[in-house]
Amino acid sequence: MGTIKMSGIIISENNLGDYDKMLTMLTPGLGKISCVAKGARRQKSALLAGTQFLCFGEYLMYKGANTYNINSCETIEVFYNLRTDLDKLNYAVEITKIIRDVTDENENCYKILQLFLNTLYTLSETDKNPELIMSIFKLKLLCFLGFTPRINECTNCKQKEELKYFSLKDNGFKCETCSRQDKSCLQMNESTANAIKYIVMAPAKKLYSFNLKDESLNELKIITKLYFNEKLEKEYKI
Repeated sequence: MGTIKMSGIIISENNLGDYDKMLTMLTPGLGKISCVAKGARRQKSALLAGTQFLCFGEYLMYKGANTYNINSCETIEVFYNLRTDLDKLNYAVEITKIIRDVTDENENCYKILQLFLNTLYTLSETDKNPELIMSIFKLKLLCFLGFTPRINECTNCKQKEELKYFSLKDNGFKCETCSRQDKSCLQMNESTANAIKYIVMAPAKKLYSFNLKDESLNELKIITKLYFNEKLEKEYKI
């Protein structure tokens, strides 16, 4: 394979030898790939800025035996505000851990990469509650992974009214009557239900365009955290 040009974001970096870096990059077309950036730790290296954690850029590289090798890069976004705010950085690190867990090489990751970048941008450049950002991110990611919740009718009786419960077991909304037979059901108010509907249906550019009051935010946080951990079969801290 010859030299290729690919956009991507650095989702992990480790020192390699005296001056090199071993990187993991998420790309739209190649999925999650391993890259070597030779000399990237030298102070005057042209690769120094573009090979930092959470740097998004355009990379010129070629495929080696086991990894890609970066020849040059052009930085597009470094999410500077995440690097200067410890709380926001902690959320960004946790989001990145999730991204590493759910992606692999040779996958089309365009939608996941777009969601990842939109999430980091919202976290970095706005004052939106990080708990809300995390909940939106998790639920939308589950939709891309094949766990879109059923939101227009009761998952059991198909009733379309009074859907006040979310079933972790049956992946979606339930009416009060059917919820009595499902111990995994979590009660939610109308604002929470509407938020879940919006997240499922919203296009990428408008995904983070709403806010919630504390009660609904707390409900959404609990539902998305439990639903996310159950479907991915892993316990995430945030």
